[in-house]
Amino acid sequence: MQRIAIVSEHASPLAQLGGADSGGQNVYVANVARELARLGHCVDVFTRLDNPYLSDQMEWDENVRVIHVPAGPARRLPKESLLPYMGQFSQYLQSYVRRHDMQYDVIHANFFMSAMAALPVARLTNTPLAVTFHALGKVRRMYQQQDDHFSDRRFSIEEDIVREADCIIAECPQDECDLIELYDADPERIRMVPCGHDPEELAPMDLHEARQLLGWENDTFYVLQLGRMVPRKGIDNVIRALARLRETHGVRARLCVVGGDLTSGSAGDIDELNRLMRIAQEEGVEDAVEFTGSRDRSVLNRYYSAADVFVTTPWYEPFGITPIEAMACGRPVVGSDTGGIKYTVVDGKTGYLVPPKDADALAARLAILAHDRSLGMRMGRAGAARARGLFTWRAVGQELNQIFQELHRSRIPVWKSASFRTRPERTPALARERLSQGAGHQGRVPVASKHHFLG
Repeated sequence: MQRIAIVSEHASPLAQLGGADSGGQNVYVANVARELARLGHCVDVFTRLDNPYLSDQMEWDENVRVIHVPAGPARRLPKESLLPYMGQFSQYLQSYVRRHDMQYDVIHANFFMSAMAALPVARLTNTPLAVTFHALGKVRRMYQQQDDHFSDRRFSIEEDIVREADCIIAECPQDECDLIELYDADPERIRMVPCGHDPEELAPMDLHEARQLLGWENDTFYVLQLGRMVPRKGIDNVIRALARLRETHGVRARLCVVGGDLTSGSAGDIDELNRLMRIAQEEGVEDAVEFTGSRDRSVLNRYYSAADVFVTTPWYEPFGITPIEAMACGRPVVGSDTGGIKYTVVDGKTGYLVPPKDADALAARLAILAHDRSLGMRMGRAGAARARGLFTWRAVGQELNQIFQELHRSRIPVWKSASFRTRPERTPALARERLSQGAGHQGRVPVASKHHFLG
């Protein structure tokens, strides 16, 4: 048995869907904590206190505690605003360890700010540090440019973490490539572990039964988009594709958009909703688009299973859990040919890959599925088999468990090892080129499939 600290400053397992910045990382942290506990470990999840009525700590699941860290105001804040409070977050971690005479066997930090806060604790206690970034600042800046509201400090912070972490968990081959190409990461300290799904939570159910539960029509081709309501997710692209699918290809189609905090006055979500509704009106499909807002995870299976196809066309995607969830429910996926999506979706077998921001290409692929329902069913079955075979949270937990055991046995943190070397801050030439050219540069270099780890 190990005692493992999971640090996730903005993504609490208590908020797996809905609310500001909730999404894939919340789901990841919740399921990783649960699976590690199932393997016999004691897990403490440290996350920022964002509600004054939450207790200091709570028993969230068997062998899993959630510890709320007072850092900044006790209310929801966008993650772009949290960097100034990370010193306070780190000081609390250090005082907690001292106060409880706590010795963790491994610290698993999620996101760059969590790693920033956890690194001093790891050094203080000689504890191995593993980091899952979930998103990289330099990649985000290439695609979002002026809409990226993180400080430029993020780049140097991430570079330091990459250099000093004992292990970096890449979530897909593109993630590993970006770490090496943009951050000069040591390939020997990268391990690739994808995200997953819970087969007990998400499994195929009868389409007509699911539609009856949701009140959907049986003779309509339904497209589902599920995720956070932010511009980079490309929901506007899906709306435009819906219009072309109906007008150009003559398909009786509807779009259901699940996600977004549309009830608590979250300005960002409401602003994006209004923008998307204007686009739907401009495209003449306002009556064919339904915005449901966020839904509890207990009913997501109905939405996935009721749809004919799941669509996700973000500008970029570090991994993307929703395609796996849709595949697990036996639905074909049409997704952007980018990031983790091009790893999880097999073009022509479990769905299709299309360029981001290309509504015509998306509509053309949707039309193929609309006119050949048997093809969609075959792709759905292939996707379900792929999800069950490669992407379950139980397998993710087992892989992380093995990595953490190796880290614990080494007990010599990278920053204390003889191989650690202080390097001047630098950005490799190819990284500079990509950053200067932005997302238009397509020179994404593939990484060999063999992954190493230096214990």
